[in-house]
Amino acid sequence: MVKYLPLVWSALLRRKTRTVFTLVSVIAAFLLFGLLNSVRDAFASAGRNVAAATRLITISKESFVVSLPKSLLLQIRSVPGVSAVTYANWFGGYYQHPQNQLVTEAVAPNYFDLYPEFQLPAAQLRAFHATRAGAVAGASLAERFHWRIGDEIPIEATIFPQKSGSNTWTFTLVGIYHVDDPRLQGEEGALFFNWDYFDQATAFGGGTAGWYIERIAHPQEAYRVAHEIDALSLNSDHETKTESEDAFAAAFVSQFADIGLIVGSIMGAVFFTLILLTGNTMAQAVRERIPELAILKTIGFSSRSVLALVLAESVLLLALGGAIGLALAAVAVNAIRARLGAQIPMLPVGTQAWLSGLALTIIIGLLVGALPARRGMRLRIVEALSGR
Repeated sequence: MVKYLPLVWSALLRRKTRTVFTLVSVIAAFLLFGLLNSVRDAFASAGRNVAAATRLITISKESFVVSLPKSLLLQIRSVPGVSAVTYANWFGGYYQHPQNQLVTEAVAPNYFDLYPEFQLPAAQLRAFHATRAGAVAGASLAERFHWRIGDEIPIEATIFPQKSGSNTWTFTLVGIYHVDDPRLQGEEGALFFNWDYFDQATAFGGGTAGWYIERIAHPQEAYRVAHEIDALSLNSDHETKTESEDAFAAAFVSQFADIGLIVGSIMGAVFFTLILLTGNTMAQAVRERIPELAILKTIGFSSRSVLALVLAESVLLLALGGAIGLALAAVAVNAIRARLGAQIPMLPVGTQAWLSGLALTIIIGLLVGALPARRGMRLRIVEALSGR
C-alpha cells in the first residue's frame, strides 16, 4: 500500500480548499481532545500517589467548610494505628488582583512530615518553623509570579480578616517546594503558612482546625482507623467524617461537577460533528471521482484495491489532522501550565493521549470512509464511465 501513497495524496489534493477546511476541522477537534483529556486526567489523578495510600482525611460530617475543635488532635493521636497527625485551615485569598485566586492554607508545624512528595530543603523547612509569618510556595506558583526566597508577599483575604481589621496578610517567602511526580505537579500551585500565625491574627475562627490528616502504618487498617476516629465525636456537635485521601479528593472535585461526564459529553459532541463533516467530505470526493475509480479498475486494480485506496485516503486525512491537533494541544498545555500553574489543573499530553488519539483517527477514518469505499468497490466500469 505504501507504493500507492502518492496516488492517495494526489486524491486528497484534488480539491485543495475543501481538504484544507476539513483538515482544520480535524485539527480543532483533536486540539480540544488533547486539552480536555489533560484536564480530565489531572482531576482523575488527584491525590493518587504512593504516600496517599497511608493518609486519611478527617473533616466535619456537616460540611467541609465547618471547622473542628483543636481538642480533637490529642484524641486522634491516641487511636491505635495512627502514627502521626497534622491539621490545616483553608485560607484562600488572592495576590494583587481578584483574578489571581490562590490555593492558600494555614498548616501545622509537622504538615510537611506527612507529605514527603513535597520536596522542601531542610534549611528552608527550619526557616518555615522559625519565621512567624513565613510561607512556603510551590515551584510552579513561585515561577508564575516570579517570587524569590525572601520576598514579602501580600495576600488579600476574602474570608479571614485580621484582628486589626486589615484584609491584607503579608508573608515572607522562606521556602519553595517541588513535586517530581508529573501526575501531581498541579500541587505545586499552593501556598502554605504557619497555622499559629493564622490562629493568633485572625479575627474569627481561632482555636479550630479545618481538617485533620492522619498517617497510618498499614493501608489495610484504614477502615478500622477511620471508624474509630469518627467514633470520638459521635453524637457531639462536631461529628466527623474520615476517609482515604483518594476518596476525599474525588468527593471534593465532585462538589463542583462530574468532570469526567462533562469532558466526555463535550468530546462526544465534537467527534460526532467531526464524523458528519468528514463523512460528507469523503462521500463528495468519491462521487466526483467515480470515472477515475472506474479507470483504475479498467487498468487492473481490484475491487479490494479500490476499497483500500479510499479508506487510506480517509484515514490519512484524519491522521494528519489528529497529529497536528495533538501536537498543538501539547504545546498549549505546557504554555497553560507554565502560565497558570494549579489554577487550571492539567497534565502534559502523554503517551496514553497520543495512543488514544491514534486509535480515534483510525476508527473515525475507517468509519467515515466505509460507505464511500464500498461504493467505489462495487461500481461497474461500464456504468461508471457512461455517467450512470
